[in-house]
Amino acid sequence: MSFAFQAEGLVKRFGETTALAGVDLAAAPGSVLAVLGPNGAGKTTAVRILATLLRPDAGRATVGGLDVVRDAGRVRRMIGLTGQDTSVDEDLSGAENLVLIGQLLDLRRADAKARATELLEQFGLTDAGGRRASTYSGGMRRRLDLAASLVGRPAVLYLDEPTTGLDPVMRNEVWRLIGKLVTTGVTVLLTTQYLEEADALADVVSVIDRGKVIAQGTPQELKQRVGGQTIEVRPVDPDDLDKVREVLHAVAGRAPDSPGQGVLTVPVTDRAAFGAAMHRLETDAIELAEFSLRLPSLDEAFVNLTGERADGSDEERSAA
Repeated sequence: MSFAFQAEGLVKRFGETTALAGVDLAAAPGSVLAVLGPNGAGKTTAVRILATLLRPDAGRATVGGLDVVRDAGRVRRMIGLTGQDTSVDEDLSGAENLVLIGQLLDLRRADAKARATELLEQFGLTDAGGRRASTYSGGMRRRLDLAASLVGRPAVLYLDEPTTGLDPVMRNEVWRLIGKLVTTGVTVLLTTQYLEEADALADVVSVIDRGKVIAQGTPQELKQRVGGQTIEVRPVDPDDLDKVREVLHAVAGRAPDSPGQGVLTVPVTDRAAFGAAMHRLETDAIELAEFSLRLPSLDEAFVNLTGERADGSDEERSAA
């Protein structure tokens, strides 16, 4: 099978710390690979190696069949990268930032200006395009940084927590844009702290923990690895939560979790537990706003696999 990018046995150490301990990653052309893992897992280190910004201590990685170490210059012309921190020049306007990148990519000035205009419109920055980037809000800088990674129309796009700092409306717009890029054949590697982001966008998810890939599969496959299904209950009256907790504990044989205010969930391996819970709740005359049986969420699968939640930023900001 031909991969848009592939990493085999990547090892990277920073002093006595092993950030990667033999990581394998690969994505087919025109697909999205989401890389998840708790803080310190090695996600950003893997991205930096694939983007030619770090050399691996062992293993190899290729993009479009080109080695990221031996053919680094050619690889850089095939890829785009949005890192965790924005990298725009604050002394230049939004438009000037994009035009400069276009010219660095050997676009004629007229073509660079046309591409800049197109991207400013795409990311809702047309009105701010003439302003210095130093006057932009954090969300606007993030949008400009995303736009900058697309100037060269890359075949492979690395997005390291790309929607951090964006409001829900712009986050959904970025999701829409990623989906559109994939339909044109672009391959995306996405690291994210938003599990719903991986669930919505990824064809394949790789979970990294302590520098190793501990699980890989489609979002659905990873959810199924947790085993069984989950009962989710939200009573109309929050004062009934203790009664609901007792019922769920009794039918499932384990204490339920509370993932959100006013809601309780518990995994079950026997579908009969769903009917038993319903019967008990009706007998106790507990009025319900929500009552469902579903597969575990990707967040629940992640916690089950790693013992941690995927939140916060990656540790490798200061590494290398």
